[in-house]
Amino acid sequence: MLLPSIFGDNLFDDFMDDMFPAQTRKAYRQLPSIMRTDIKETADSYVLDVELPGFKKEDVKLQLKDGYLNITASTQTTDEEKDENGKFLRRERYTGAMERSFYVGEDLTEEDVKARFEKGVLTLTLPKEQPKKIEEPRFIAIE
Repeated sequence: MLLPSIFGDNLFDDFMDDMFPAQTRKAYRQLPSIMRTDIKETADSYVLDVELPGFKKEDVKLQLKDGYLNITASTQTTDEEKDENGKFLRRERYTGAMERSFYVGEDLTEEDVKARFEKGVLTLTLPKEQPKKIEEPRFIAIE
């Protein structure tokens, strides 16, 4: 039925149920949960925990450009099933990429950013900008 569900997560849930097989629907429904980010503030840094389920460390790229920290993740999977004669009964492929950017300031360098990837979570540690010291005025003695 092509009427939208009023109780579903998305207006197009029922439409997707009729049009695509269960595996494709599963990938579609996971999209909003990908790259969820928690940001914590500590005394001297900010810690970002970015969820990247299903990705490997080599699938993730980090770039610092023009004051923005860009996180890019891409993946490619193939599901193949063959009968005993080697003929394909089903062959599905999924290729996906996503990107997220955070403004971190112009003064941050690549060496300042610490990154760790464990169990599908990318943890980034960014140092806080140190307050600039205001010099006290100096006076010149007059003779």
